Amino acid sequence: MRSAQLSPEHRRESLRRMREEVFDIVVVGGGVVGTGTALDAASRGLSVALVEARDYAAGTSSRSSKLFHGGLRYLEQLEFGLVREALHERGLMLTRLCPHLARPVQFLYPLRHRIWERFYVGAGVLLYDLLGGARVMPRHRHLTRRGALKIAPALKRSALVGAIQYYDARVDDARHTMTIARTASAYGAAMATSARVTGFLREGERVVGVRVRDLEQGGEELDVRAGMVINATGVWTDEVQEKAGRGRIHVRASKGIHLVVPRDRINSDTGLILRTEKSVLFVIPWGRHWIIGTTDTDWDLDRDHPAASRADIEYLLEHVNSVLSSPLTEADVEGVYAGLRPLLHGESESTSQLSREHAVSSPVAGLVTVAGGKYTTYRVMAEDAVNAAGRGLDKRVPRSCTKVTPLVGAEGYQVAWNRRERLAAESGLHVARIEHLLRRYGTRVDELLALVVERPELKEPLPGADDYLAVEALYAASCEGALHLDDVLTRRTRISIETFDRGVTAAEPVARLMAGVLGWDEATLQREVEHYHARVAAERESQEQGDDRTADAARLGAPDVRRGVSAGVDA
Repeated sequence: MRSAQLSPEHRRESLRRMREEVFDIVVVGGGVVGTGTALDAASRGLSVALVEARDYAAGTSSRSSKLFHGGLRYLEQLEFGLVREALHERGLMLTRLCPHLARPVQFLYPLRHRIWERFYVGAGVLLYDLLGGARVMPRHRHLTRRGALKIAPALKRSALVGAIQYYDARVDDARHTMTIARTASAYGAAMATSARVTGFLREGERVVGVRVRDLEQGGEELDVRAGMVINATGVWTDEVQEKAGRGRIHVRASKGIHLVVPRDRINSDTGLILRTEKSVLFVIPWGRHWIIGTTDTDWDLDRDHPAASRADIEYLLEHVNSVLSSPLTEADVEGVYAGLRPLLHGESESTSQLSREHAVSSPVAGLVTVAGGKYTTYRVMAEDAVNAAGRGLDKRVPRSCTKVTPLVGAEGYQVAWNRRERLAAESGLHVARIEHLLRRYGTRVDELLALVVERPELKEPLPGADDYLAVEALYAASCEGALHLDDVLTRRTRISIETFDRGVTAAEPVARLMAGVLGWDEATLQREVEHYHARVAAERESQEQGDDRTADAARLGAPDVRRGVSAGVDA
């Protein structure tokens, strides 16, 4: 296995390989499906390159509800196979693939009707357990109103007559996606972000590679050749297919927004799940915070930067406040994020009714497209995509082995967790800090602690973001592929949504830590900070707008350090 570090040197070496080698597979897109596809192919012994126009998880894969879950509501749509598959994948994440990143979380479903609802919801949750939900989790249980209020005192007595408690799993989606990318790199994949596909290479009617522009080196272009190209660009699927001249899969974007509020604003020891007129709403425990979401609305505006509007925020507050004894206000909201779900286009006029199953097709020779699905089933999507691409290669392709391939940081995690007090004593950090690092880096925590020993000042918390240490910002740039300030504040950490100033105070200190790794001069450093401040200002302005169109116009006011970027190809 090669080094799993996504260092600046690794990016340069990857681009060199892309200029000189002919790969078995080139993957376009650095979200969870794209990185999962690169890992699946590399772990089968295939030569792989992945290119992403922005950053790992820069689109949908950093803006989900941050759950590995079967999708309880899909049982109502009779999607039994999808739920079973997702629950199986959830179990793999918790027990084998990334136990350092995924952990169980309990939810309380308040019941409003004494008889029929308890029977109806109870039957659904029982089926959830029988389909696989109880394999690695406790089974659901029924609660009286008194029992429910004991673990969730924040609920109004009038909001429930009883409740049902069940379990799912929580994950930091962006860190998980980046960790998949690191694992793919460790198995030999050439990986490059800030590398935008501008078109396809062809021999006759067959696609034989992609043309890529390096956005970090003044727009230098290179041709990356491969036996097969896999399009894993999510909501940008149609744009990529248009460049190829033909497409069989069509994707419809559905916008979902989430709010982040401090943990002390809701007095509860459990998460909540509530029904809305369109879908369901989660209140998810998230460290010292709660994540509240989501909405489900059609989106046909800018896909690079979906915007949350005032109407979206008010919608979520209204629904969560319907069950809380102490209502939340906009002043309680620390962070807001908006993402787009890539739904397979169907007959339904409502995005909440579109299937979350995925599809794989080959619209032209040499090109495979994978789209749809849900975050939890990324590994199955990746396996299916590589299976389809393998049929176009002139070689025998082994079966997928990703179901037994732990991600970077997972191997030996339980041992490291059991040693956390010793690690604290050896490093001089409080055991709570060690636990925080273990849950983000797993057994790679040793690499961060080595940096702290070498430079003791790195054990200090970041200004304005006490949950994170200075060493984490340095490590993000040196080992986790972060090329810009926004990459660290928004995806390697969650400072942009976990602080009331959205990371403005931390921006310059983080940029200075990155500068030494990435070779920034003072002008570059200040440009990164100014860009981040402008992005925060644009997002705040968009959240004051009354509807999607005006919010989108406000969000587009922010500059982008990666000029002219789209997640897929040139428009």
